[in-house]
Order: sequence, then C-alpha cells, then structure tokens
Amino acid sequence: MDQLALIVGLLLATVVAVGLGDRLKLPYPVLMLLLAVALTFIPGFPEVQIAPDLILPIFLPPLLFATAQRSSWAVFRVRWRTLLMLAVALVVASTAVVAGAAWLMIPGIGIPAAIALGAMVAPPDPVAVDSIASRVHMPRRLNNVLQSEGLFNDAAAIVIFQAAVAAAVAGTKIASDVVLQFILGAAIAVLVGIGMGWLTSLITRLVASMVARSAVTLVVPFAAYILAEEVHASGVIAVVVTALEIQRHSRPQDAAERVTRTAFWDVVELLITGLAFGLVGLEVRQVIHDEGTSVLGMVGSAAVVCVLVFAVRFAWLAMMSGLSRARKDVLRPTSAKDVLILTWCGMRGLATLALALALPLTVADGTPFPARSELLVIACAVLLATLVLPGLTLPWLMRVLKASEDGSEERDAARVLAYRAQQAAIAALKDNELMKELPAEKVALVKEKMTRLHAELLDGSLKNESAGDKRKRGRELAIAVQTIALDAARQEVVAARNEPGMDPEVADRVLRQLDLRTMIMPD
Repeated sequence: MDQLALIVGLLLATVVAVGLGDRLKLPYPVLMLLLAVALTFIPGFPEVQIAPDLILPIFLPPLLFATAQRSSWAVFRVRWRTLLMLAVALVVASTAVVAGAAWLMIPGIGIPAAIALGAMVAPPDPVAVDSIASRVHMPRRLNNVLQSEGLFNDAAAIVIFQAAVAAAVAGTKIASDVVLQFILGAAIAVLVGIGMGWLTSLITRLVASMVARSAVTLVVPFAAYILAEEVHASGVIAVVVTALEIQRHSRPQDAAERVTRTAFWDVVELLITGLAFGLVGLEVRQVIHDEGTSVLGMVGSAAVVCVLVFAVRFAWLAMMSGLSRARKDVLRPTSAKDVLILTWCGMRGLATLALALALPLTVADGTPFPARSELLVIACAVLLATLVLPGLTLPWLMRVLKASEDGSEERDAARVLAYRAQQAAIAALKDNELMKELPAEKVALVKEKMTRLHAELLDGSLKNESAGDKRKRGRELAIAVQTIALDAARQEVVAARNEPGMDPEVADRVLRQLDLRTMIMPD
C-alpha cells in the first residue's frame, strides 16, 4: 500500500510541478526530480522498490512513442548523417573517453567495467531534452537535432553496456562481434516495428470504438519493446519505428480519432514523465544514502567524469560545426552558439539510472562486481550534473546568447501549408457534381467558408455558430460539399507531413485545426 500511495502522490505532485514550472519558467521534470530528492529526507518516508530490469520496459516505451509520434520517416531520411554522428558515433566516443578515465582513476576496475560505466553515462535522455528544450523557445533547427539524437542513442548505449557487463561477469574480453550484434539487432527491430505498425493500423480499422482505438496505442509500445527484446533486438528502435509507421498509416478522414488520441497522449506523456523523474529522484537519493560517508571519497572521480561528459560532447559538436560549414548542412550545429546550446542540452535521465541499477552484484566466481558502488555514485552524479544544472539554467543561457526564437519560422511554414490546404479544398469544389445541386446562395456560402480556411488554420480560432444559423445553413448537401473540401485539405496536409524538409510538428498543428474544423460542422 505504501508503494501505491507513493505512486499516486508522485502523479499528483506532477500536476503541481507543471503549474509551478509554468509560473517559474522552469521545466517540470527537473522540479519533480528535486522534489523527490527532498522528500526522501523526511523521516519514515517509504523506499521505492522497482526492479532495475523493469525501469526501462515500464517507462521508455510510452515516452519514446510519444516523442516519435511527432516525427516522420521523411525527417530521418534527411537527418540520417546527423543521426549516425550523434546517436551512434558520439555515444561510442563518450563511452571510450569515460572508460579510459575510469580505468586510470579507479583501482582494479578492469576494462569491461570501465566501458560499462562509459555506456551508462553516454546517452542523453530524449524525454528530458524534449520537455526542457520545448519550454525555452529553442530554434526548431536545434530542437530537430536533439530529437534526432534522442530517439536512437539509447539503443547504441544499451548494446555496449550489455556486452561490457557480460565480459566483466565472465572475466573475459568484450566480444568482437558487438558491432555486428548492434546492426543485426537494429535490423530486426525495424522489422518488428514495421510489423507492429501494420498490426495497429489493422486493429484500428476493425475496432469500432474510438476509445478502444486510442487505447491500443498505449499497449502497442510495450508490445513492440517486449517482442524486440525477446528476439534479442533493440526495443528502443522497435518502439520508434512503430510510432513512425502508425503515423505513416494515418488516414486523412480520421479527424475525430486524431483529436482524441492527441488529448489522450498529452495526458499520458505528462503523467509518466513526472512519475519517471520523480522515481529517478528517489533512486538517486537511495543510492547516495546506501553508500553513506564513502560517497565523499568518490567525489573526485565523479567530478572528473562529469567534466569529461560535457567536454566530449562540446568537442564533438564543435567538430560537427566545422563539417556543417563545409557541407552547408543545416541539420547540424552551424556556430559556436549552437555548439554551446546543444552541449548544455545533453541531459542524462532514465537510461543512465536504469543501466546503473542493472549492474550485477557479483561476477561469475562470486566476487563483487568491480567498483560497483563507485560506478553507481558516478552515474548518479552525471545524471544530476547534466540534468539539474542545465535544466535550471537553460532559460538564462538562451537569454544571454539571444538564441530564443520568436516562432516566425514556424509561422511562415504553417502559413505556406495552410495556403496549400486551402487551395486543395477550393480545387475539390470545382466541377463537383454536388455543387450543381446546391442553390446559388449555398454555393457562395461554401466557397466563402473555404476561402476563410487559411486564416482559421493559422489563428486556430474557430468561431461557433448560433443554433439558428446552424439550422439555417446546415443542409445535407452543404455539409457534404464542405466535407469533400475539408477531406481534400486534410489529404494535402497528411501528404505534406511526409515530405522531406517539412516539420512534422507544424503539419500536425495545421492538421489539428482542420480536424477541429471538421468536428464542429453542423449535424
């Protein structure tokens, strides 16, 4: 009962943290982390007991799914170089540097255990980055870089970690086929994700209940993750591909379902994010408490690793910045300002904590796992240093660098897309047989509505008509014609969402206004 009360309390605290974060202009995940750490100082406060091997399967699938839904396949076709440089190469570089430093600083750690530490602290957390960066008006270009990195970097880190731990436990060298394992696991995960996306689309077409169709999207991420892990593939990649496939199969006519699903996932993402970071805070405090005064002797090593994590990321991004100027690649950092912001946004989170807690207690011969206590403390120190400090200071940094965006670029993109939707709606009305059956005044009314569509999609202010106007204007033919026009507009936006260079989140906002416009049409 104590565990249930704790979870309910954290969910309630999440709502409070969101309100407080809005007032203080601070990210609520960081506030939840600090609140949870503070709560554990209360005498008699219950300890949280979640098996380490359940942390990732419980929290990563829904949070990765929620983030991936805001992307598209076209985005990754454009960003594949950025993806490889950040989600794979930077993870490997960070792991190598941290492992080398740990091997030099910690007596008797051994190379496999040192590499396990490097893998633990290498991947930034996509949930932390997305929830924090979205609140400081970060330029969309930089936000896109962070999203590309965050969706896949856990996969590389987990493969390296598992290989290193297996070698440390067995007392052998790390298997030479790690790269092959990663490639094979990623390929299988993509197939699992494509299959789950197809299955979800089939289920949503067969199930009549809109609530059930929305609910199945909550089950699918867990199913994709578990299935992929069972066949020794990457659960992270499987979940991301599943979300991308579901979005690819989205139909223009599913207006009500999209509105319902978006509202549903907004609530799910908020509560699970708050709960996850609350539990991270409780676990961090518990690790420090368990180690007692011995933590003080580990501060030096932890501080060095924290500095190295920032330094490696800064150096890597600076190198990418030089390459981007040579290649004119806008999906990479293009200036020192970009490098500094992206370095500061390398926040660690759930994956770092879960991997740290998954370290075995002993190796094959029964002796303790090398330097396990120190590895735990260092991982928690990196988590706090990269999450709390940047999370609290990022708004200040954006103001100092004058890097915040006024949203004009997004508005311009939305304006172009809204115009395309309006033109598609007007084109659908031309030579339509139903238009010939409408009275002249109805034809004029429908055309007027469609020419106003561009403005309605941009400002999002949908004016409700009076009941008398609805009865007067709500003839079946007029409704049918408007439906045809709006279907054409939605089709245009859905198609545009999958175009290279199109920002999926901008397309989603325009599509949402079209969906709402359809739903308030008179019956």
